[in-house]
Amino acid sequence: MSDAIAVTALTKRYDDVLAIDRISFTVAAESVTALLGGNGAGKTTTIAIILGLLLPTSGAVTVLGVDMLRERYRVLPRMNFSSPYVDLPRRLTVRENLAVYATLYGMADVPGRVATLAAALDLQGFIDRPYGSLSAGQRTRVSLAKALVNEPDLLLLDEPTASLDPDTADWVRGYLLDYRARVGATLLLASHNMAEVERMCSDVVMLRAGNVVDHDLPAALVRRYGRATLEEVFLDVARGRHRGGAAAQ
Repeated sequence: MSDAIAVTALTKRYDDVLAIDRISFTVAAESVTALLGGNGAGKTTTIAIILGLLLPTSGAVTVLGVDMLRERYRVLPRMNFSSPYVDLPRRLTVRENLAVYATLYGMADVPGRVATLAAALDLQGFIDRPYGSLSAGQRTRVSLAKALVNEPDLLLLDEPTASLDPDTADWVRGYLLDYRARVGATLLLASHNMAEVERMCSDVVMLRAGNVVDHDLPAALVRRYGRATLEEVFLDVARGRHRGGAAAQ
């Protein structure tokens, strides 16, 4: 399978708001691909449809060879999602939260899987504290552990290093790249940290106002837009200075 995700003419309308407008792109299997865009570009809507949480107004999504609109139950056990902006139950401890998700995903040895994740992501110091008592950075690490509980073949990441200090953020990036190499997983990453994208991603899909305006290698985008960094390219796209890699006006 060459593509882990194929999005075709995908549209989502909320009453009078057109969130995404016939967007099409693919994500290569075993790649780390970035989905970039400013606030309101359509990233969250697109990810929610890929996850099967939202139905599109029209279009198609195939994930790991499965039509998400008709047979998503076949592929959901092989996917997971991490976002520091989606809380887990606050009264449950970290251990209890992870055990719930390990059980939902049918892990054979739930305590063992939780212990493995706690060791891998350095959660032991607060694993028996309520999730609601954790710092923002600790919650980010727990969210990542939750996303890895089933060793997914497709991992969708929304700001995976938000609220982490630079040292921990760097370690998490390395861990995710090692995970991809070890499992052969595909990672789709939404981030506002362009240095993170340049380090981790082999491919970039850029959204603006619900449309795909460019899709290429990070280095190719930097060259085509005549910029020094991907952050400068991001600003050009977000501000509408360039469309589809067109020359600056």
